[in-house]
Amino acid sequence: MYGDEATVRKILTGLGDTWAVVGLSSNRHRAAYGVAQVLQRFGKRVVPVHPKAETVHGERGYASLADIPFEVDVVDVFVNSELAGAVADEAVAEGAKAVWFQLDVVDEAAYERTRAAGLDMVMDRCPAIEIPRLG
Repeated sequence: MYGDEATVRKILTGLGDTWAVVGLSSNRHRAAYGVAQVLQRFGKRVVPVHPKAETVHGERGYASLADIPFEVDVVDVFVNSELAGAVADEAVAEGAKAVWFQLDVVDEAAYERTRAAGLDMVMDRCPAIEIPRLG
């Protein structure tokens, strides 16, 4: 388990409400699309990050984290494990407060680097599953 209950709660309730969702596009059949809807329903601002830079759920998209012209609190990562570590490193470089790797996205070295840089991190979990559990 990468991310104890206290860390999950802190990221979901205490770190801020602007979430960059890396891998979010207008494809309604992808998990990121539905998870972003749940995050919005629970009051989060969702910022799509995808090479196409599409507007999704009413929010303007950006091609990369570096292109976002405002502060992001949490970077939610919907890319495969081989690409996820680079996204975590970019989140650190851009000043995010936390990184969240989705279900089945695991990179232990990235987890260690991100935590060592002072960010909170959860890996191999889904905020759309965890947020309703908070009560």
